[in-house]
Order: sequence, then structure tokens, then C-alpha cells
Amino acid sequence: MGRYGMSTAIAAGDGGGCLPMPIIAAEAALAVIDASISVAAFVQLARIHRHDQHGWTRQKLFHFMIGLCNLVFLVYFVSTIIATCERWLCWVHGCGFVLMASPQILLLASFLLLLSFWVDLCHQTNDEDEEDTRSHHEVLLDRTKTKPGIHAVDVHRRCCPGVQLGSRQKFVILVLLLSFVVTIAFAILIWIGRGENPIDSSLLKRVYLDVFSVVVLVLGGALACYGAILFSKMSKVRSETGSSEKRKVASLAAVSLICFSSSAILALATNVPVLVYWYSTDADIINNAVILFMYYFIGSSIPSGFVLWVMKDIPHRQTVERPTQSRVVTLFRDRPTTQDPQWRTAVTSSNKALKSSPI
Repeated sequence: MGRYGMSTAIAAGDGGGCLPMPIIAAEAALAVIDASISVAAFVQLARIHRHDQHGWTRQKLFHFMIGLCNLVFLVYFVSTIIATCERWLCWVHGCGFVLMASPQILLLASFLLLLSFWVDLCHQTNDEDEEDTRSHHEVLLDRTKTKPGIHAVDVHRRCCPGVQLGSRQKFVILVLLLSFVVTIAFAILIWIGRGENPIDSSLLKRVYLDVFSVVVLVLGGALACYGAILFSKMSKVRSETGSSEKRKVASLAAVSLICFSSSAILALATNVPVLVYWYSTDADIINNAVILFMYYFIGSSIPSGFVLWVMKDIPHRQTVERPTQSRVVTLFRDRPTTQDPQWRTAVTSSNKALKSSPI
């Protein structure tokens, strides 16, 4: 069975130039689903922001990225139907490819970000266990040292309070930028390949789809592995909310593994998501429409909706501790404190890290 061009290309043999009705119905259904997820994400984001207006948090960041991702998916599906009927030349030879890849990259970045937080949490507990062996004298010395770059850290905390960007989060940002650069480069080559030259546009699209599917497959496995590690670590810590958080981690890891693996295998086996719908009979049309719907529904809609459901809880308001202890210290100078609060925090930080929500 031959496959030629993008899914947005004009189907050969269709006199009107539009896609067959089953494929239009599949893309329209996907557009409605993505619109619902996007609205739910932004409404929940506004609700969380009204409750906690202390800058960006991981919960707000995930809601924003999921909402933006599904909004771009909505624009893509609607534009596909219109551009195919109107025979937009740019859409067929590059523009449609960029718009198709953009929401997938945003979704990939969202779950890469989740993976980076899980990796940090798993390694943080081990690192902090070693830090607990430091003496009280070393902790006091650390407080008196002037750390280089402290002003830059203060600027970041004022701009984005609540979100700590470590090396792994910066790596995710780099991957996001490089993915868009690679996508634009592929789109340029696809545009060049429309002329008389050795560049095969359909081959470029298959290569892009295969590479992206392998990355998604690896991401699903990594989320499952670190989800299992985090679940085992959380099982050793007693907490009131520990059981619910463990269920969230386990279910999110399982959904990520099943959905990403299924969509990646489906794409590698069929190549339908980025290639034209080859058909000669009504059975081929229905088959391609089903594959298209299952690929996007399993690979993007279910994971996006499940993340929103897991993060639906409103965070607790943070209580501001008033500095009333300073008066007690001045009254009892003859009995100085033998332990520093920062030292006590360091001792129990590993347990607190696991007790807090890893989602």
C-alpha cells in the first residue's frame, strides 16, 4: 500500500478536494475533545490562581502547558479541514507539518518536565540523607558564607516564585527549543522537496514520525520506571496524604506507559498520522479515520485529561509564620539554642519531600 504526502494533502481522486467524510468526522471529534480539555485546563488554572496568587507553581505550569497544547491541537484539526478543501499550497508543503508537530512537542515537553521533577525527587532523598550527617558547626558556617550568584537566584525567585528550575528542568527547556528548530528544518526541506530535486518529502515525514515515536516510547518507559521508584520510596514514609499521592503517582505512570507506548507503536506500524490517507475503497477510508482518531485520542487526549484530573485539587493556603520567637531569644540569652532550625529542617527534609505531592 503506497502512502504519499501529509495528512493535510488533497486526497487523490477526490473531485471536491476535501477529505472524505469519515476522516472529517474523526478530526472534528478530536477538535471537540481538545477544545474541552483546553477550556478545562484554563478554567482550572484561573481557579487555582485566584486561590494562590504567589506566582507560578508546578501545578499552574502544567495546567498552562496542557491548555496551550490542546488549543494548538484544536487549531490544527480545524485548519486541516479548511486548508484541504481550500487547497492551501503552503499548508500541504510545510505549514501544516509545523502546526501538526507543535502541539506534540508541547505535550512531550510537559511530560518531560514531569519526569524531571520525579527524577529530582528520587535523587533528592538520597542526596539529603548524606547531607544529614553534617555537623551543626558546618551548617552555621554555611549560613555565614556569601554564595556566588545569590542575586541571580533572588531575581529568579521574585519572577517565578514556587518553581525551582534545576539542571534537569533547564535541559527540558533546551530539548523544547531544539525540537522546534528541528521541526522548522524538516518543514523547510519538505518545502524544497516539492520541486524537481532528490529530496523525498514523504520520506522526510516518515523519518520524523519514526524518530518522534521512538522518543515518545522511551518517555513512557522512563515515566513508568521512575514512577515505580517514587512509589516504592513513598511507601516507606507514613503520611496522612501518602496513600492518595501514591495512587496518583502509580496511576499517572501506568497511563503514561500504556498511552505513549500504544500511540508510538500505532504510528510506527501505520505512518498514518503524518501521511496522506491512501484509499481506494470505503473500507480504507474508515480504517484510516479510525487509526487517526485512536492515535491522537490515546496519545494526547487521554494523558492530557488524566493529568488535569490528577492535579484538580486546590492547594492548601500557605500560612505565614510570624516572627514571635525572636522576643523569647532576647529574654533568655543565658541559654542559647543548641540546634539551628535550618539543621532540623535538613534532618527531616527527605521525609518531607516524599510526604509532599510529587505531582
